[in-house]
Amino acid sequence: MFKHSQLESVKAWLAHPAHAELPLHARIQRAVRQLIVDGALGPGKPLPASRALAKSLGVSRDTIEAAYSQLHAEGFIDRRVGSGSFVAEMTAFSPGHKPSQRRALLRHQPPNLSKRGTAMFRSGGVYEQLAPRPFAPGVPETRSFPLPLWQRLERQVLKETGTRALLHGDPQGTEPLRRAIADYVNLERGARASADRVLVLTSSQQAMTLCANMLLDPGDRILIEDPAYYGARKAFDAAGLECIPIPVDDHGIAVEQILDEPRKAKAVFVTPSHQFPTGATLALERRLCLIEWAARHQAWIIEDDYDSEFHYDGKPTACVQGLDPHDRTIYIGTFTKSLFPGLRIGYVVLPPQLVKPMTVARTLLDGHTASAAQLTLARFMEGGHFGAHVRTMRGIYADRLRILTSLIGKHLSAFVEPRIPIGGLQMPCVLTCDLPERAAIDAARRVGIELLGLSALHASGDGTAGFLMGFAAYTPDELELAVRKLADALKTLKSP
Repeated sequence: MFKHSQLESVKAWLAHPAHAELPLHARIQRAVRQLIVDGALGPGKPLPASRALAKSLGVSRDTIEAAYSQLHAEGFIDRRVGSGSFVAEMTAFSPGHKPSQRRALLRHQPPNLSKRGTAMFRSGGVYEQLAPRPFAPGVPETRSFPLPLWQRLERQVLKETGTRALLHGDPQGTEPLRRAIADYVNLERGARASADRVLVLTSSQQAMTLCANMLLDPGDRILIEDPAYYGARKAFDAAGLECIPIPVDDHGIAVEQILDEPRKAKAVFVTPSHQFPTGATLALERRLCLIEWAARHQAWIIEDDYDSEFHYDGKPTACVQGLDPHDRTIYIGTFTKSLFPGLRIGYVVLPPQLVKPMTVARTLLDGHTASAAQLTLARFMEGGHFGAHVRTMRGIYADRLRILTSLIGKHLSAFVEPRIPIGGLQMPCVLTCDLPERAAIDAARRVGIELLGLSALHASGDGTAGFLMGFAAYTPDELELAVRKLADALKTLKSP
């Protein structure tokens, strides 16, 4: 018979809410199994007779028999005719530490990861909030998205494709979407693209990871903007690359320093339309110099064009890829900012020689992007709805940027100076008071405000103190309420 403590342990296991959905016999089987694994029931120990245990637990004998049968099938107990049921002789649970003690020790040991795995884990990942709070950067307005139209197009796609949409898709992406993307970037971004050069992915982050692992080896050097987008830096660090920071000024990355850089690099990462986080646009002369540098050194230009759709002062400068006659530029785009994050569709426009290797490599990551979503997006773009939505949101975002700038001047002028961007979904603000950046961010978080610090985006971690304020996803009323709350939080820090 079980000891009192063992019986109580089984009863507690049965009553735990986390196990409520399991059938009763499965709960009993797992509770007894846990006693064995923990060493509470040692090898050779007899188990209670099924009739006796059924009575103790207030269940039917058939329930206990079903639990014992499963334990026997899994090798945890032996059943001997005329003698009963006994814990099986398992050497894994007998010598040295008891299993429960071993598990406790293992829980406190660092995971046995590879060097790359350790780098990925230490990076902290790139987390996005499920329900963004002001002023989380890089978040688009989704509440005004034309969802009924999207649903209608999706129903059309499913009606026409039937169960074919449920099968594996082309790892390079569906041809209609690749064609629509090529037409769009050629027209709007001055790219040199064709459907056969487009690779559809799940995100721009996946594109950066592919570039880091397919084009460079651990220890290779890559030039990056300083400050830089945190997701890119983490992707390159995780791949074991040596990131060489190049300063950014009002005209983008300082290309003259790239030309003078004595350490040979195999690639450069840039956000030329709206540099992250400063918002600066890379000057045309610098773009041309960068292209010549890449051609001369047979290096790659990784161009992240993450939110060029939202430019508020004329048309954005043509993308670097469209200016590059040498095919050394990899153009990365995403629909996360222009449509909605849940779509999970990004893309790259590749030099012809990289299309097949990159497509094969992506099959090792996730195989393909969902076909139904791709075909719906293709139809959304072909029908002119994508362009119409972007134009509408561009006007809304420009208005929200103007409102946020005015609110900062009214309520936060004693603390920060806004650096008004010509595009994008967020605005950098530089601290002009003696408040530490970390203290300001923590104070904001305590009142439900999310800020991304600027200094950590610099390679040294001690760049200009301030923070990014995302404005696109928040209505004028939400912006005003959040600015007032932030002002109160910062005033509290300043109070003696």
